[in-house]
This record gives sequence, structure tokens and C-alpha cells, in this order.
Amino acid sequence: MKYNSVFDIIGPIMIGPSSSHTAGAAIIGRLARSVFGRMPKIADIHLYGSFAETYKGHATDVAIVGGLLDFDTNDERIPQSLHLAREAGMEVAFHTEEAVPEHPNTTMIHLEDEHGSMEIIGVSIGGGKVEITELNGFKLKLNGMYPAILVLHDDRFGVISGVTNILTKHRVNIGHMEVSRKEKGKMALMVIEVDQNLQDSILDEIRGLEHVTQVTRMSP
Repeated sequence: MKYNSVFDIIGPIMIGPSSSHTAGAAIIGRLARSVFGRMPKIADIHLYGSFAETYKGHATDVAIVGGLLDFDTNDERIPQSLHLAREAGMEVAFHTEEAVPEHPNTTMIHLEDEHGSMEIIGVSIGGGKVEITELNGFKLKLNGMYPAILVLHDDRFGVISGVTNILTKHRVNIGHMEVSRKEKGKMALMVIEVDQNLQDSILDEIRGLEHVTQVTRMSP
């Protein structure tokens, strides 16, 4: 793995003993909260590899839940996040899994409330850096460092160009883009990282495109 600075090794300012198991876990939880768009009522958290082996000693459990409560890595409330989640009406359950993941610091988080549900897989790759590798069964690679939009759409000709044409019209620069689909001609997920937070009017314009089902904004 390539590090750009000493801060990639030291990691972010944080509450907890480990940049991988604590800070990275909190960031994954917060990204999951950002994509879900609200505080969930139910959070089923599945832990794999070293996350499963050491999650209590390294505070991975309180870190993920702190992220789900929208706490930053240095928020002093993180050690009390399980209690605070109960007070807020969030039902949390942890499950340790024996399956061997591609990366040892892996979690699958299932979030749910009366408006819907979501399943996201994230890995903590070291130094407080993370990757979201799967969302509702769609493969992707998202690090959460830049603003992004997630566009769920029918796998049809012209949808991608329709979205990029709107961004071009509003002079929005695309830093990274990928499209994932489970099956040809069915549903697809477009993930676009951009250089600035997008106005609601731009998102509404994308929502108005034919074959677009859902548009979600994700903030770093």
C-alpha cells in the first residue's frame, strides 16, 4: 500500500487505541449513516476477520455505532455510543462471523427503519483509511474522502450520458466514476465522486431523468 504522508500511517485524530480498528470503524459507520441518510432504528453489525476477534478490546463496536450516530473519529462521546444509541431508540446487535474475508478488517452493516433498509460492506485498510466495497449487493470502491452521488437506475442506454451531461452543464468536475450492475438489463448503480458538494437543484435534475430510480448524496 502506498502512503502519501506520515499522517496516512499515524491516522486521524481519534478516540480509541487503533487507527484501523477504531478510527476506520467509526468512519465506516459514519459513511453508512451518510448513505442511509438518517439515523437507523435497527443496526445489525456483522464483523469479520480481526474485527471479529478484537472488536471489544479495540473499541470497534463503540466506534461503528458512534459513526452511525454521526460522530467524528475524535468525538468524546464515542466510548458511550452504545448507551447513547439505546437512548436515541437505535436497536444494535453485533454478530461475529467465521467466514474469511478478503481483508481482515471487514464489516457488513445492515440498517433499517420504517422507511427502508440498506446493506453496506466496508473495510478499514489502515491509517484511518477505509473503502466501501458493496452496497445492497452492488460492487463498488468508495473511500468517502470526497463528495459523491449514488445513482440507482435501470440498466438502459443513455442514462450515464444523461447524468454526466447534467454535471457538465453545471461545471461539476468528476474525480472518479464507476458503474456496477448485478445483471444485464436490470438495475445498475452509478457512483460518482465530485470535487464539490452538489446543490439540491442538481440532484433533482438528475432524479428527473428517465430510468433513474434513486439519487443519494454522500458527504465526507
